[in-house]
Formats: sequence, C-alpha cells, structure tokens
Amino acid sequence: MPAEDAPRDPADALAAVAALRRLADQLEDAAVEQAMRAGWGWPEVAEALGVTRQAVHKKHAKRLIAAGVTLRRRQ
Repeated sequence: MPAEDAPRDPADALAAVAALRRLADQLEDAAVEQAMRAGWGWPEVAEALGVTRQAVHKKHAKRLIAAGVTLRRRQ
C-alpha cells in the first residue's frame, strides 16, 4: 500500500529511493567511523548494523584506513 505523500510518478519515486540510499550510506559511513574512532571493533559494529564482521570490514576498511583511523586487530 503506497504512502499518501509518496510521489505519483515512478521516476520521482525511484529518484527518492536512490536519494535515501545515498543518505543512508553517508550516515552509515559516518557512524562506522565514529564507532571505530571510539575504539569499537568490527564485531561490535557488525552486530549494531545487523551484518557480518566480514561484510562491514569489506565495505569500510579501505575508507577508514585512508581517513587515518587506527583499526583494532583481532586478538
């Protein structure tokens, strides 16, 4: 059931979905970086996001390293 305020034109609706995905990705990037700078490990971040440790590492590790974030090693 579509929302009352959803765009009627499919192109507008799809553009809105794409914009929301970009925003969600930006929010995730910022939150993951904040957590890692605060000393969280991959397992904690993964659990909070509802994904595997491997998935969160694959998605964020390169960007975090480039941003100068010190990543914790598994112990």
